[in-house]
Amino acid sequence: MRTVCLSIVAYFLTDNQAVCQSTQPNRSTDAISRYIQDLFPVQTEGIDYPSVYDALTQLYANPLDLNTATRDELAATYLLTERQLSNLATYRAQFGDLLSIYELQAVPDFDLPTIRRLLPFVTVAGNPRLFGTLPTPIDNYLLVRYERVLEQQKGFSDATPDKNGKLPTRYLGNAQQWYARYRYSRPRAFSVGFTLEKDSGEPIDWQPSIRRYGADYISFHAQVQNRGRWRTILLGDYQVQIGQGLVLSAGFVLGKSAETVQTVRRPTLGARPYTSLTEYGYFRGATATYAIRPTLDLTLIAARNRRDANMTIANQEIMATSLQTSGLHRTQSELDDQGSLLETNIGTHLLYHNRQQVQAGLTILQTTFDHAYQRRNLPYNQYEFTGNRNLVVGLHGGYIWHNWNFFGEIARSSGSVTNSGEIGAVAGTLASLTKKVDMAVALRHYDRNFHSFYSNGFSEGSRTINESGAYLGLKYSLYRKLTLGGFIDYFRFPWLKYLVDKPSSGFDYLLQARYTPNRQTAFYLVYHDEHKEKNLPDSDPKETVGTTRRNLALNADYVLTRGLSLRSRIQFGSFSYAGQPPSNGFVLVQDATLDIRRLSISGRIALFGTDDYDSRQYVYERDVLYAFSFPAYFNHGFRHYLLVQYNLNQHLSIWMRWSRTDMIDQKTIGSDLDQINAPHKSEVKIQTRWRF
Repeated sequence: MRTVCLSIVAYFLTDNQAVCQSTQPNRSTDAISRYIQDLFPVQTEGIDYPSVYDALTQLYANPLDLNTATRDELAATYLLTERQLSNLATYRAQFGDLLSIYELQAVPDFDLPTIRRLLPFVTVAGNPRLFGTLPTPIDNYLLVRYERVLEQQKGFSDATPDKNGKLPTRYLGNAQQWYARYRYSRPRAFSVGFTLEKDSGEPIDWQPSIRRYGADYISFHAQVQNRGRWRTILLGDYQVQIGQGLVLSAGFVLGKSAETVQTVRRPTLGARPYTSLTEYGYFRGATATYAIRPTLDLTLIAARNRRDANMTIANQEIMATSLQTSGLHRTQSELDDQGSLLETNIGTHLLYHNRQQVQAGLTILQTTFDHAYQRRNLPYNQYEFTGNRNLVVGLHGGYIWHNWNFFGEIARSSGSVTNSGEIGAVAGTLASLTKKVDMAVALRHYDRNFHSFYSNGFSEGSRTINESGAYLGLKYSLYRKLTLGGFIDYFRFPWLKYLVDKPSSGFDYLLQARYTPNRQTAFYLVYHDEHKEKNLPDSDPKETVGTTRRNLALNADYVLTRGLSLRSRIQFGSFSYAGQPPSNGFVLVQDATLDIRRLSISGRIALFGTDDYDSRQYVYERDVLYAFSFPAYFNHGFRHYLLVQYNLNQHLSIWMRWSRTDMIDQKTIGSDLDQINAPHKSEVKIQTRWRF
């Protein structure tokens, strides 16, 4: 009887096509783009979008097994409410392993829209044997990408000596960008992979004596999981996600977004291989997690990284004045900064986890530099980290009571000088108040000299420092087809910030509505209003005033016929300083996607206009697999792109993408060495993936 019911459910979940012969759905990479656009209809600060996208594509490539995934792993998809997570745990305890992902329809409070959104990121595969899975990977592929800007940029033009005979700065490499990735893995069993990248303008250089090995960026990892008491052993590049991210944070963690409830809490996921193209924020070394007891895990962390940094000599001592995070090494000055600061990390994490209700952990991380680090002597840097050693100790915990999830973490940093030694803390709760109402509450406080280099706690800014705040988020399912949501967040900065020459405060709120009359049509409206303080440009002496940024986005998704879907969007925005006229902007976007068997074609036409850069508009764009595009539209012009994907056979897939921006009433586009002496910019990408 259970099998017959699953077949009926699968029939209604997969375009009314019976799938009794298979318990797995057809998975389309378009699900990633839809999910990203739903999460980020308007851009917000403090989110590392490329890392979020990379974590999401890894989840797509290695879907979670519903029978073995922990509550935190499922919560990290940000697709399930606390009520749904609790009901799924109860269902598994009562009926045992799920026979198919379509059995989710039998779990209380799992509606069809939720299941459809979840399908691309979950599977039912069972728990692998100890060594039997090593020869049978789920993911085994090689991916290669080529891209470049077609017009000549200033950095690649011929250099003419100035009157003193000095050549101007130019890029040392060619305009081509290359990227390669290999991955051999099976979820919860093992993973081996490497990533190579050469950015546009970077030279191919083989000089092992100065740590240059051809491609500018080389990343690698090897991991085994669930081998007896060893939950994971990982060598190479990795990140660690623990507690609320005040000491260690990584991967798919979100701040304030259109998902107004679930993204507030950070799940404890442990160590994960690092495969992103973001060239900082990861460990290179080894980590291992050992189960001392079934409910008690010990994790050890050891890593040595070469960090890009600006170096100077002060008092006959070599010092670092800033860390570089662009990952670009195109000019001689950028190459001089490459790997100039040696960073050593030693850490441990002890975790108690009662999988049903309680979680508690202790985290210790010590970061040491081979040279002292001190930022420039400016007022807003007064409480920044100074020295060559930083120790962070954190305690985190969580408790689940019915449909309430309480969480919190407190951490203290101490450094080699007196400019460190304060507290960071965050606490809150997620709750399914009723079947239709979900709520999130979060309080945070990060002292102005709380220093944690690998943190990413819930915050307004991009760092967990110099901030206090209170957040309230709600989501209300008025009925099955209409969902309302929103949040309000108040924040305060006790000390100065960049471009803010006094302690400041602000607040923002977001309101959204999503209406889905049927499977073929969806509408949503998002309004975001943000109030902060900032220095008034060109004021002397500097005057700090209030600013207001507003964004309104209206979006419609609809399917015309089978295989042809459209997305229309209109977005307005404004930015103003108190007492000054606002800067206004808009963008009109029309997307189309056509799927014909092995061929997928998608494209966009966009018209935009803004008064200046302050009123710029961000709109997510579809790109080739594992590439991310979230460009800023500003000034006046048009933008369009065409993306083609063709699956030649079960092994070979090919992507081609062409995009172009045309500016109105401008003779150039770009700035500095990226400047193009033409009012347009064209980019091409070609990518292939071979599945073994």
